[in-house]
Amino acid sequence: MTRAAAEVTREYGPFPGVDRVNGVTFDGKQIWFAAGDKLSALDPASGKVLRSLDVAAHAGTAFDGQHLFQIAENRIQKIDPNTGRVLATIPAPGGGGDSGLAWAEGSLWVGQYRERKIHQVDPQTGTIVRTIQSNRFVTGVSWIDGELWHGNWEGDESGLTRIDPATGKVLDTVDMPTGLGVSGLESDGGDQFFCGGGSSGKVRAVRRPKRRSR
Repeated sequence: MTRAAAEVTREYGPFPGVDRVNGVTFDGKQIWFAAGDKLSALDPASGKVLRSLDVAAHAGTAFDGQHLFQIAENRIQKIDPNTGRVLATIPAPGGGGDSGLAWAEGSLWVGQYRERKIHQVDPQTGTIVRTIQSNRFVTGVSWIDGELWHGNWEGDESGLTRIDPATGKVLDTVDMPTGLGVSGLESDGGDQFFCGGGSSGKVRAVRRPKRRSR
């Protein structure tokens, strides 16, 4: 296992009227972040909020290339990003104890915070396909280049963890500075992650560790 200190490359926010940033996702152009009663689109270049959708947004957020998915209490809602309309709803596997959310390989990947689990979920039915056990509290979830990463947050300690998707074994750990939490996580598809900052009301960009040669 490798361990490194996080390199925070940029902070966004805090934003007017936003008390907490929960889930985070990226649609290729905009960062979307969940803020309780709305989903907001943030321009990563300017740092400005471009628009917001009035939808329940209590935890993880994901994007499948066309639609947004958002955890709202004990359910996951499929949302049209153009209108904010909720198109479909499935039960969340943690029944309200859910945290992060990601899209990969045609499935939703749902973090369950205190149970330290990540569930692969059928996006049509909500059926749990399989479960990966981590050894840390799970917040945000992200897949990038076949790597499974999740945020972790316990007390004043928080960071990013890469785990083996087959065994749950911790492969890499990136420690955030003390007091900076990670409440949501998504890759930009390249060399950085976007992290929700919980009650700080901020979104942070963190450099992704270079992939080790095999």
